[in-house]
Amino acid sequence: MLNITHTSVSKYVNKADFKSYKNLASRSNSKALLKMLIFLLVISFGGMFLPWTQNIRSKGYVTTLNPFDKPQNIQPLIGGRIAAWEVKEGDLVSIGDTIALLTEAKEAYLDPDLLANTKQQQSAKEKSAEAYLLKSKLLREQLFSLRNNRDSKLDQLKIKQEQLDLKITTTKLDLEAALTYVKNASNQLDRMEIMYDKGIKSLTDLEEKRLSKREAIAKQNSLENKIIQYKNDKQNLLQEIKVVNTDYLQKVAKIESEIQSADSYRFSLLGETNKIQSKVNQITQRQDAFVIRSPINGRITKVLKNGIGEYVKAQESIVTIVPTAFQKAVELYIKPFDMPLIKEGKKVRLQFDGWPAIVFSGWPENSFGTFAGKVFAIDNDISENGKYRILVIEDDTEKSWPELIRIGSGAQGLLLLNDVKVYYELWRQLNGFPPDFYNPENNKLIKKKAPIRKIK
Repeated sequence: MLNITHTSVSKYVNKADFKSYKNLASRSNSKALLKMLIFLLVISFGGMFLPWTQNIRSKGYVTTLNPFDKPQNIQPLIGGRIAAWEVKEGDLVSIGDTIALLTEAKEAYLDPDLLANTKQQQSAKEKSAEAYLLKSKLLREQLFSLRNNRDSKLDQLKIKQEQLDLKITTTKLDLEAALTYVKNASNQLDRMEIMYDKGIKSLTDLEEKRLSKREAIAKQNSLENKIIQYKNDKQNLLQEIKVVNTDYLQKVAKIESEIQSADSYRFSLLGETNKIQSKVNQITQRQDAFVIRSPINGRITKVLKNGIGEYVKAQESIVTIVPTAFQKAVELYIKPFDMPLIKEGKKVRLQFDGWPAIVFSGWPENSFGTFAGKVFAIDNDISENGKYRILVIEDDTEKSWPELIRIGSGAQGLLLLNDVKVYYELWRQLNGFPPDFYNPENNKLIKKKAPIRKIK
């Protein structure tokens, strides 16, 4: 029956007795299936020459480009107890809106009049500093007056000295005249005595000449005594000038010492005033820090501390705010094998979770429900998951991204590379070769090929 041997048994078998032979005999030999198979083969072969866009598929999630657009935890600057909540989860807040109120919990600041008392201490220190400033000013005025008095007195003494010098000069001139007069009187007396001895002159004339000589000598002695007295007066005057200068220097040193002491103490008071002012500022800032305000426009998503009267530590998160307006970006992770193909500005097609899409990876222009993006930044460090992170931003030249996407929602990306034929892409995939891509700097096709090893 199977014609395995040369001995046939077909002539001994009646095919009419078997149902299977009847069915085979009644079956039609249609060529429709064959034509369909040939048509599919032709279509498949033609499809091998269709264009195919090489791409890199990656997964990630929606994030924000700017750091201040990311969800933020709000922490108080100081510790305290929660006095009141002004918001609840889901509320929208603007910049400066009050979120919560805290009360003081530190013993050193429990005095209700602490700020007023500190300001009074500051005011007292300031007034003391002003008093010492006035004292320093008066001492400087006193020093100025003392200097003027010294100058006036020195001027007077200088005038006296000039007068004495003039008297000494005048007296010396008078002394020279007196000496001449004494000499003349002596000569006249000598001649008178000769004439008296000869009997020419009388005794009265002789006595007159003797008297004239005595008067001349007396006048000489008087003038010499005056010169000595004037010189002594001048020495006393010079000594008085020294005394005046010495006394002035002593008084100036004392006043300057008092000025330095007053200024030193005033500066010390000013330093204490600044310390108190710093304390006042700290108290004011501390009291202002009890009001927790929103730093951004956003929505309250989660309250991390509950209840009234609960203690909060400094820099401990109490609430989370998500910005309402932010610049969206997509964070994708690329395998190290594909990293050499990624360049800034490269086109990306994105599919967001929750938005229906029909994706044809090789024909992105025919995909439905995807959105355009471009590579904005590439990390140089590998991430903990063993891949490199890239940031993709919205492409302004195409359709905008959906407004309803939220931070943290999933996204899938197709990074578009070179256009090749389908047969080439199948061949590349079967051999495990990397894709081809264009270098955006010179727009030339760069092919990545596997290294060829020589067989020894």
